Amino acid sequence: MAYIDGFVIAVPKANRDQFIAHAQRTDEMFIELGAVRIVECWEDDVPDGEHTDFRKAVQATPDEAVAFSWVEWPDKATRDAAMARLRDPANSDPRMDPAQNPIPFDGKRMIFGGFMPVVTVRD
Repeated sequence: MAYIDGFVIAVPKANRDQFIAHAQRTDEMFIELGAVRIVECWEDDVPDGEHTDFRKAVQATPDEAVAFSWVEWPDKATRDAAMARLRDPANSDPRMDPAQNPIPFDGKRMIFGGFMPVVTVRD
């Protein structure tokens, strides 16, 4: 069964192109490690909520946009193996090196998690 990693990030609006370039480099690596689909989204219609919303979740400022991304894996085992490889210093990849692929957002405000699909609808 598929497994999904989801991410919500506040990105300075001025860093949109850098965000896309950074995502393309890291997404290439996730595909090599077994991901079957990756979607990187830039906010378009993200309303302010009364109690909570995407912007509040990542403490986005007025000069920041919300990016919403997900990585689809064929199963949790493939995802876990990929994450273990990424964390292993012996397998360091320059695409994960901030000196070579600068992170264009504050990673401390990123929210993320792994999810097991319970309903999937396709056209």
